[in-house]
Amino acid sequence: MYIRFVNYLDKINQYRKSKLSNRNFLIILAVIVGILAGLAAAVLKSLTHHIEEFLQSDWHWKYKYYLYFIFPMIGIFLTVLYIKYFIRRSKFETGLTPLLYSISKKSSRVETHNIYSQIISAAITVGFGGSTGLEAPIVTSGSAIGSNLGRVLGLSYREITMLVACGAAAGIAGAFNSPVAGIVFAIEILLPEFTIPAFIPLLLSAATAAVVARLFYTQQLFFLVTEGWRVDALFYYVILAVLIGLFSIYFTKANYAVKGFFYKIKHPYSRVVIGGLMLGALVFLFPTLYGEGYITIKSLLRGDYLALINNSIFSEYNTFPALVILFTVVTIFMKSIATLVTLGAGGNGGTFAPSLIMGGLIGFIFAYVVNLTGIAQLNV
Repeated sequence: MYIRFVNYLDKINQYRKSKLSNRNFLIILAVIVGILAGLAAAVLKSLTHHIEEFLQSDWHWKYKYYLYFIFPMIGIFLTVLYIKYFIRRSKFETGLTPLLYSISKKSSRVETHNIYSQIISAAITVGFGGSTGLEAPIVTSGSAIGSNLGRVLGLSYREITMLVACGAAAGIAGAFNSPVAGIVFAIEILLPEFTIPAFIPLLLSAATAAVVARLFYTQQLFFLVTEGWRVDALFYYVILAVLIGLFSIYFTKANYAVKGFFYKIKHPYSRVVIGGLMLGALVFLFPTLYGEGYITIKSLLRGDYLALINNSIFSEYNTFPALVILFTVVTIFMKSIATLVTLGAGGNGGTFAPSLIMGGLIGFIFAYVVNLTGIAQLNV
């Protein structure tokens, strides 16, 4: 059966070589990768948000709020079980580092199971409240689509790497509905030796994925409503950039510290319990840490500045500006810890979306404080 399949593919390759140049064939494959990665992005986002909506449905039970203490641990536990019993023959890895290693050391070979395992595990983790993002899983899934399609068709290492980058660009484009972001990501991270001819497959793949994902998942990430650009606020933007840069240093060091903490815990289920309880406590105290966190940024963009504190146990004190400031600052630092704990305990996801959330919260609280002092009036 396998030999017959290989022979059939060989005949297809021979036929297409006589009819199509490698460049044109690669463009066609880039579009196919874009379609599949766009579908994968739509499935991941839809599945995650359906889980979230089900768990956050309006149950008529006065103690429902306390379930958020255990939801994250359940999600991480289910993720670990899924990986253990359904991905038994291959190694499961999270983040983008394994992808970069596959390109540089494994001839751009990305394991086939990543096409679906990244989607399922990330949806379970984030849907149950894991404080990570969906971008890294969809990038890995899209890259796996490109890698396996290229290997099945017997393409060269350079061509497979191009399809891996197309899959990554398509994943980002499908997740954010932004082809430009996907292209820039692929060029910056995966294609350091970028050439102009590579731009066309990336563009087609990313644009196709954005359209396909939009067809099947219509919710918009952000509704940006703001006033015009103010030149006199440039000084404050520079200060904000410095603050976020300093915070990124803290986040990097915290990453190593949390990884070291969980590395010392040898048993995987012990990591699940310890990390799950830590994460559950954080989500219980700071509900905005639940899941990706984009809903909080949406509320802030709508002008609902009390959204951060309203659903917490401190909501009755939302009339005190000082408490709102303190709560937001603590939430920013706890978001970083919650993200790293989720990953350390065995959950799947990435740190890109949490970085956006933390950056957005820093920008909000900075403008909020400046406006309260009366020094200037900034667009929050």
